[in-house]
Amino acid sequence: METVDSNLKPAADPRRVLAIIMGGGQGTRLFPLTRERAKPAVPLAGKYRLVDIPISNCINSGIRRIYVLTQFLSASLHRHVYGSFKFDHFSAGFVEILAAEQTLTDSSWYQGTADAVRKNLNHFRNCDFDYALILSGDQLYRMDFRPLLNQHARTGADITIATIPVSRSEASSLGIMLIDNTRRITRFVEKPRDDSLLNTLSLSPEMCTQLGIAGEDKRLLASMGIYLFKREVLFGLLDNDLTDFGKHVIPLAIQTHSVYSYVFQGYWEDIGTIRSFFRANLELVSELPRFNFFDMTAPIYSRPRFLPPSKINGALIDHAIIADGCIINHCRVEHSVVGLRCLIDTGSHVSRTVIMGADYFESLESIQQNLRENRPRIGIGKNTRIDSAIIDKNARIGDNCVITPAGKPDKFDHPLYYIRDGIVVIPKNGVIPHGTVI
Repeated sequence: METVDSNLKPAADPRRVLAIIMGGGQGTRLFPLTRERAKPAVPLAGKYRLVDIPISNCINSGIRRIYVLTQFLSASLHRHVYGSFKFDHFSAGFVEILAAEQTLTDSSWYQGTADAVRKNLNHFRNCDFDYALILSGDQLYRMDFRPLLNQHARTGADITIATIPVSRSEASSLGIMLIDNTRRITRFVEKPRDDSLLNTLSLSPEMCTQLGIAGEDKRLLASMGIYLFKREVLFGLLDNDLTDFGKHVIPLAIQTHSVYSYVFQGYWEDIGTIRSFFRANLELVSELPRFNFFDMTAPIYSRPRFLPPSKINGALIDHAIIADGCIINHCRVEHSVVGLRCLIDTGSHVSRTVIMGADYFESLESIQQNLRENRPRIGIGKNTRIDSAIIDKNARIGDNCVITPAGKPDKFDHPLYYIRDGIVVIPKNGVIPHGTVI
């Protein structure tokens, strides 16, 4: 519920917004999923990519001028974006990739989120816009940006930051904001841990009531990494060497500009670690997940692949997502996500696992060649048991294998697999020979 005076200024026009999606980070915490791709290109929910989320949120909010800034391992991200998001000739919309580039005056790569935007200001200056919306390419949420934009215009804010109520246990990994009764941000602390400090940052019961925040434990406001700038404010704040929005630009701006909080109370997950990625995917298989891809009032868009429906032969499937083009033969799949073109063969048991599927179907000649060379085909072989794992694209899991993190350390590197956060990860194009026990 908004408490700002709605008569101050008219609502803003989303057509006057330029969206800038950050996609250039190394993604070290998501390794090995980012070993061969950028973070925003990591597959999600069987058929999507992480970058589909912010782009879809923009499109559903009427924002159709979108740049994606990339740097590391960006080839698959480029292919996906160009193959997915094409507007017609009669609209002013676009989704364009801006890759990191060296110039005659600057040969360095992006040093942070703010530096990435700064290095592309020459492109943005050629666009006619009033507001710049800075978004992350590795978050899972569904958000209509129009209320955020309207609050920003009506308060006359220089910057509006989307925030979300969090508990004390969550605060230590986030940037925490303190606001006054007009929602202006008066203080920002990065990853606070001390109880006495958290006490000073907690919202009063009256403020929680004013904001409509339910629950006694969520009394802290965390930054979602979503920033809305006035055009001239963005250009002015980047006229320096500051490299990161969250660490440098925003703390400075709070002291020198009017910076407001927009409180968002829907589902939001930062897909920054293997554990958070795994948890977010498996939550989708519940009967009523907190993030629901079946909500057609604000659909999530992706690349059409024109695949056949999945074929399920005598399998037992319980709480699972099965993407297009799969063949599931006389096996058991529980609480799992099964990606595009995936084969799960006879007698196998897959539980609490995210399988990303394959980029292509193997030909009959290729399958016969695999048999001659005793090489597993792409997918899951016969009589194999997999629990608590992530199987990346085009992986080959042989017959009679066992893959489970039970009894193993939370972090471990092996030539064939990795363990991160207590989850076994089979990397992209990985091969697990027949009879392997992990």
